[in-house]
Amino acid sequence: MAFPQSILRSLCSLLFFLACAEALKFDIEAKSAGDRSRERCIRNFVAKDTLVVVTATVDGFKGDGMKVDMHIKDAVGNEYGKPKDVVGEQRMAFTSHADASFDVCFENHFTGSRGVSNPFRHIELDIDIGADAKDWSAVQATEKLKPVETELRRIEEMVQEIVAEMDYLRSREQKLRDTNESTNNRVKWFAFSTMGMLVALGAWQVIYLRAYFRSKHLI
Repeated sequence: MAFPQSILRSLCSLLFFLACAEALKFDIEAKSAGDRSRERCIRNFVAKDTLVVVTATVDGFKGDGMKVDMHIKDAVGNEYGKPKDVVGEQRMAFTSHADASFDVCFENHFTGSRGVSNPFRHIELDIDIGADAKDWSAVQATEKLKPVETELRRIEEMVQEIVAEMDYLRSREQKLRDTNESTNNRVKWFAFSTMGMLVALGAWQVIYLRAYFRSKHLI
């Protein structure tokens, strides 16, 4: 039984690392309204119909001369929220509409003409996807599960998500391979057609020149 337990410990460690890898802390500088470089975005990929919970904690207070706006959108044009003047903890949950990457963008800009001594806002961002986004305490209370059973349910769902993502990557790889093979076939037949046209053109030139020289009695 030692071998399966070691695998389980390794898998739990990997899943814990993946769950914690989404937490980010950074500072964003306030910019003027006409500055296009003031937006900072964090990008992540999510499968279709997946629960996503975005938690952002922004320091500062309203009226300090700065205003932080959020914008959550994906690469295919879906909008998931645009909260304005975020201060403190802002929590947003949504279900993805497509297999695409999504951006969590922040914008910090000045609200008045007077200067600000420290034009920065500190942001802590946490993105939970899939099984990590569920409230497992509520699930445990609703289904009356033991802590170990709840943890096993969470790990089971995370493993299912990993398997689904591997299947998605496998299907993507198959599509890319089919596209590559189709492109290679098209290039091959285009090369054969070009060679055939060149050979035919060369033969026509030889026949034409021979007939021309004979008509001039040069050969």
